[in-house]
This record gives sequence, structure tokens and C-alpha cells, in this order.
Amino acid sequence: MHKMFSDKRAVIAFLLPALILFTVVLFSPICYSIYISLCDWKALKPPTFVGLKNYIKLFTRDEIFGIAVKNTLFFMVFSVVSQLVVGLLYAGLLTNIKHGRNFFKNVIYLPCVLSSAALGLMFCFLLKPTLGINQLLALLGIEGPMWLTEYTGFIPLPMWVIAFVALWQYVGQNMMLYMAQIMGISKSLYEASYVDGATKVQSFTHITMPLIKPMLATAMSLNCIGSLKFFDLVYNMTQGGPNHVTENIATWLYYKGMGLFQYGYASAISVVLLVLCMLTTLLVNKVIRVENYEM
Repeated sequence: MHKMFSDKRAVIAFLLPALILFTVVLFSPICYSIYISLCDWKALKPPTFVGLKNYIKLFTRDEIFGIAVKNTLFFMVFSVVSQLVVGLLYAGLLTNIKHGRNFFKNVIYLPCVLSSAALGLMFCFLLKPTLGINQLLALLGIEGPMWLTEYTGFIPLPMWVIAFVALWQYVGQNMMLYMAQIMGISKSLYEASYVDGATKVQSFTHITMPLIKPMLATAMSLNCIGSLKFFDLVYNMTQGGPNHVTENIATWLYYKGMGLFQYGYASAISVVLLVLCMLTTLLVNKVIRVENYEM
């Protein structure tokens, strides 16, 4: 093995396919998108270089982009905190039960494998003012709220609804990650803590949490990036409405690019989204310091 790694030709032969794939699929489109973001390009016309004009307009005159950034950051914070707490709760409970673990694990994880577009349409139907949940509330003499059409408040009600639907759909993914890490911890550590008089809560705090930090960092990074580019549920449930109050960065990018054919402006939004994803990942890795423990 050492001889193979010392052979530069062998190393290049192994790395070259991955480097070519990375360049063609990821790096080249990113570079091209950055270039297009510096151009004024609309449908049926060649791109015209305008420098930072799109970025200046984006940060100074686009009020909807400000709303989209606010909603995106809200959705990211809500998703990271709620999925961390609920996912850890599910993982802790399921690793401590003997009967029915696989059944409950599959039930909680099932929404993750369902189509987000289909779920968005389903909840859009269930939350209509005169159907679904509101119809059941009417039978009880309760007037249901306008789940997806309310537009008042700093964070409007539809954004809270979408956030809770996303929590229900994706918490199973976090639960599975945490369970995989927790079940790899040696039981002798817990037994030793119980002998020393520690409670289950103390064992979870001082043994489980430090040992699953690597998975916490991974899950939080995935949640942050997924939340920043979240699109399908928002688009299928509200399409950014009413009056753009539920726009996030991804839906505003889609509207500008595919709706108004402003490809240069949409590329500028995509570059901002890319920078946000990179900064968020770096911040998560900086905040959660992972230490190596022997298990």
C-alpha cells in the first residue's frame, strides 16, 4: 500500500476521474454562474457584462430579497434547533426501548422518503380555509385560522406552518444519524456511570453528548445547508405568497430566473446563496469543536 501511494502515476490515475467529475459537475458551473451574475442576461439575448450592477440592485433596491433572507434565516434557525432537540429526544427514547423500536423508527423516518412536492400539495389541501383541518375545527365550533394566506406579522403564519411541516418530514433523518452514533457507544461506560451513582440524565449529558459531537456537527451542517436552499415545500404550499411574504432565497431565485428570465440577476442570488452556505458550514464547524474520544 505504501509503495502504491509513493507512485505518483498511480495516485494521479486514482484521483483524475474524481477531479474531472468535480470540475465538470461542480466547479465549472459555479465559475460560470459567477460570471453570469456579473452580466445582464435575459431570454433570447446574449449576456452583457455590467459588473456589480446586479449585486448593488440586490442589496439596495430589492425589498423582496430582504424578506427572502429574513424568512430563510428564520427557517434555518428553527429547523436546526427543532430538529436537533426533537431528533435527540427520539434517538434517546428509541435506543432505550426493547420492544417496538424498529416499528417506531420506521414510522418516524417514513416522511423522509416521501416526495416533498407531494407532501406540499397534500398539506396545501389539508390547510385550505374551507377544507381539511378547518372543516374539523368548524364541527367543534372553532373558527380556523388562514393557515397559508395570513400575511401579517414579522414572521407570518404560513412560514411557521411550513417550518413545522418540514420538521415533521425531516426529523427522522436526524434521529437516524444520532441513533447510529449513540448505539456505537460502549455500554460499559454507562454501566460504570450508574455504579458511580449517576442518573440517566447525567449519563446522557456527560457521556452521550460529548461522544456524539461529531454527528451533531454533521447533522447541523446538513440542516443549515438544506434550510438555506429549501424550495419544494415552500413553492408547493404558498409559491412565495401571499404578496411575497413567504419568499425565501431559493423561491426568489426561481421566480427571477424561471419566471422573469432574468438569468444574470438570478445568478447573483445563487452566488449569495452559495456564500451563505459556505459561511454557515464554517461557522458550525467553528462553534462545535469536535474532540476525539476512545469508545
